[in-house]
Amino acid sequence: MQTKPSFELTGITLQPGRKRTEQLYIALRERILTMPGSGGAKLPATRELAKLLGISRNTVVNVYERLYAEGFLEVRLGDGTFIKDLSPVAPEAPEVRINFPRSVRPRLLHAEAFNRHLIHGGLPKAFRIGLPALDQFPFEVWSRLQNRFWRRHPIQHMGYGDPAGDLQLRELLAHYLRNTRGIKCEPSQILITLGAQQAIMTATGILTYPGDNVVLENPCYWAAAGVFSCLGLNINPINVDEEGLMTDQLNDYPDARLAYVSPSCQYPTGATMSLPRRIELLNWAQQNQAWIIEDDYDGEYRYSGTPIMPLAALDKAQRVLYIGSFSKVMYPSLRLGYLVAPAHLVENLVLLRTLSSRQPPINDQRVMADFIAEGYFHPHIRRMRRVSLARRNTLLAAWREHLSHIGEMPEVNSGLHVTVRLVSQEREQELHTKAAAAGVEITPLSSLWLAGAPENANHYGLILGFAGISEPDILSAVLTLKQAWL
Repeated sequence: MQTKPSFELTGITLQPGRKRTEQLYIALRERILTMPGSGGAKLPATRELAKLLGISRNTVVNVYERLYAEGFLEVRLGDGTFIKDLSPVAPEAPEVRINFPRSVRPRLLHAEAFNRHLIHGGLPKAFRIGLPALDQFPFEVWSRLQNRFWRRHPIQHMGYGDPAGDLQLRELLAHYLRNTRGIKCEPSQILITLGAQQAIMTATGILTYPGDNVVLENPCYWAAAGVFSCLGLNINPINVDEEGLMTDQLNDYPDARLAYVSPSCQYPTGATMSLPRRIELLNWAQQNQAWIIEDDYDGEYRYSGTPIMPLAALDKAQRVLYIGSFSKVMYPSLRLGYLVAPAHLVENLVLLRTLSSRQPPINDQRVMADFIAEGYFHPHIRRMRRVSLARRNTLLAAWREHLSHIGEMPEVNSGLHVTVRLVSQEREQELHTKAAAAGVEITPLSSLWLAGAPENANHYGLILGFAGISEPDILSAVLTLKQAWL
């Protein structure tokens, strides 16, 4: 009887510094699944493979046993270990197509566009946007507070919690917002959310109906555009200049139900909305019975002077819903944010929250509350601000020394990113492509403009996040770009 040749192992290498058992398991499994006709092929003996790869025999034995337990291998007594023929039990699956109803599919377009620019996990790298200085996170304090929470056997917190969020955390936030933002609110007006994104979705879901007109900054935060599209709203873009939202354009949309803005640090331009425009926006909302969603996503990062007075602190007509987040001062995957709403909206907001996701994990809420109450929060914010400022300065100096011919880098006074303007789409695409090939992550500005806006030179540029990586890594990445952009 003709036997199949031994399994092809050429090219398998194991990297030092990682768990080699896992590396070998992944490598063999991938080859079994991807190499056509591998069923019935014989694997080398464990001693032979261990010698070939320069690893212990126990490592190979453990991998073989795992693959056998998962059904990838079979052992023939006296003959050896063979790849199991999987074709009868795992035929190639036909392509599955999802046919969305016509009324639903168009609503997903902005969400799809947003998802293209979302980075899912991985280590921070230059120049990824949306990341704070994660290496400055107080790991020891946080782990101690988490351990203490569970050591106390908190059975009273293990059932269904208050959909509005942990009361202690809401009380501390109310105090924090009064003292640092000038927002006079009660704990009962605060809803703890799964990050700012859920706050945007919840607020918009309560305030609008499908077909309503809404106003959005342009260029924009794609996650907000995605929410509005999914809810069937008509998005009306308003341009942004160095003073923020160009409020004179609001007169073009007298029937707009809602405006979404980020006045302290507009995303992605970094502009701060001037006081006259903030007042004009508030007057527009009051006169037109419209609502304002104010996203203060990184208000803690102001590098000159104190944080600006939010719209919510200036609002006398109860038309502003204020959104804050711990993502930029703690870490994004914590998924804790908060929504401050006028008192008469709270009941409906809590009801919608109850029907969607109930509440964030109570242990994270309680630990966040302890982190604030025990005095760790304010020093941590100050440290994060200092580090981010130093990294901003490092990037600014390195850019001006090595890459000033690409475009002028402004000295941003707030936020965690900076935008360098370019003259054309062709230049933007060229630089973005070369940076990606060199392993440097840069977001093209044109990707954040809403469709239909008149094109001009302001459309194009490069957005660089500077807070998430160390100063040596910033310098290294700038030199990499200098070489890539020759």
